[in-house]
Amino acid sequence: MTGYPFRLQPGPVDLSSIETNASPGFKGGKKKGKAALFALGDELSDLQERLFAQGRSGSRRRLLLVLQGMDTSGKGGVLRHTVGLVDPQGVGITSFKAPTEEEREHDFLWRIRRALPEAGYIGVFDRSHYEDVLIARVRELADAEEIERRYTAINDFERELVDGGTTIVKCMLHISADEQKERLLARLDKPSKHWKYHPSDIDERGQWPRYREAYEIALEKTNTEHAPWFVIPSGKKWYRNLAIGRLLHDTLRHMDPEWPKADFDAEVEKKRLTDEAPLS
Repeated sequence: MTGYPFRLQPGPVDLSSIETNASPGFKGGKKKGKAALFALGDELSDLQERLFAQGRSGSRRRLLLVLQGMDTSGKGGVLRHTVGLVDPQGVGITSFKAPTEEEREHDFLWRIRRALPEAGYIGVFDRSHYEDVLIARVRELADAEEIERRYTAINDFERELVDGGTTIVKCMLHISADEQKERLLARLDKPSKHWKYHPSDIDERGQWPRYREAYEIALEKTNTEHAPWFVIPSGKKWYRNLAIGRLLHDTLRHMDPEWPKADFDAEVEKKRLTDEAPLS
């Protein structure tokens, strides 16, 4: 996966230097981009079914897609248009909200572990354990020493997952403050979108510089070889969906799941069916 133009390189991160409205690696506009995503569907579904079948046959392998981004960056759009290309029976989606009273009584990774995908599944985290070093840092929900501990804990946790058969794909959906403003205004213009809006969205938006800094720190500290970050330009919704679709497709191809071998003789079973007495 090293050839992706949006794979984050090691070292300090400056999000202001990364374009949000670009479409690297693709020549064409919205119409061609949507068609290219749709064209991935059949093979994506086949690869996902192979992974699912392996999981039902004893394999520990699974795929975890982590989606992080500022409000309006398009996590829901990725779920509908990209993840929606595969069989929902083999997908587990978890949307992490503010921790409950029970969850606050445990380490921050406790609720994350409980939501991990089963063997053979594609798991999707709509927000994730990274909330505990992002909003927690911006809103000072934990002290600086605890935040620093969490970066190390996340790296160790993800290393443990990878060693146990999980392939992790971490995507930061990158938009600009101006783009977010336009998307929030669009929500207010349509009564059918009002349910997506909350007055606190503007309060959170007021913390944009602090969130950008929190993202830059988290991306730098948790961008590892075993679980690298991909910063996805998300100003163009169609490109965001296509980029993640290609990433999932190529990740599954690299995993190369194969159909499990039968533990029975198919020819014998066909003969049994052929020779059976009438059932009515």
